[in-house]
Amino acid sequence: MRTRDDGAVVITPSGVVGADEDVELRRVLVHTVRRVRPFRLIVDLAQVRELDPLNVGSVAAACELGDDHHVTVEIVSARLEVAERLAAAGVPHQRLRRLAQK
Repeated sequence: MRTRDDGAVVITPSGVVGADEDVELRRVLVHTVRRVRPFRLIVDLAQVRELDPLNVGSVAAACELGDDHHVTVEIVSARLEVAERLAAAGVPHQRLRRLAQK
């Protein structure tokens, strides 16, 4: 996790984000939205090869939680299959930015 010069917080998980990482990713997302409360939270998935269903749900829930706390949540650089899973879980397409091909 890092904070950009413009105040946006960027979270950059990597690799296969599966059940072992579920609690940690959810904790970081919730803490950032509820406690840090940046104007924008960017979840950069460029280095994520796979996102399991629990983590897809955590990212989707973070978008809704962000709305409740006036934090814009953006998902960037997601692989096509990850972006499709996120969209199926209810993440609005406008929150999915710079989608990479398979």
